[in-house]
Amino acid sequence: MRGRRIRIEGRVQGVGFRDWMVREATRLGVQGWVRNTLDGAVEALVAGDEAAVQALLTACRAGPRLARVDRIVEEFADPPDEPGFVRRPTA
Repeated sequence: MRGRRIRIEGRVQGVGFRDWMVREATRLGVQGWVRNTLDGAVEALVAGDEAAVQALLTACRAGPRLARVDRIVEEFADPPDEPGFVRRPTA
């Protein structure tokens, strides 16, 4: 299982993006975490079945109703150590 670290930029804080992403990832069976960053972006580590990860990334391009996603930067990373998908504190 390959992981991906993603950075989502735009109006993504204060719009429920992290909680929305936890719900979407859990629904799709994707593992990992999501957190806000101090510079206003959202960062996540995601891993799982390739089709499920791609479905989550596609959903993230739109985000929740109040979000505006301007850019997503994606890079390969080691998969998360813990099962499930959790919301982490801002870093």
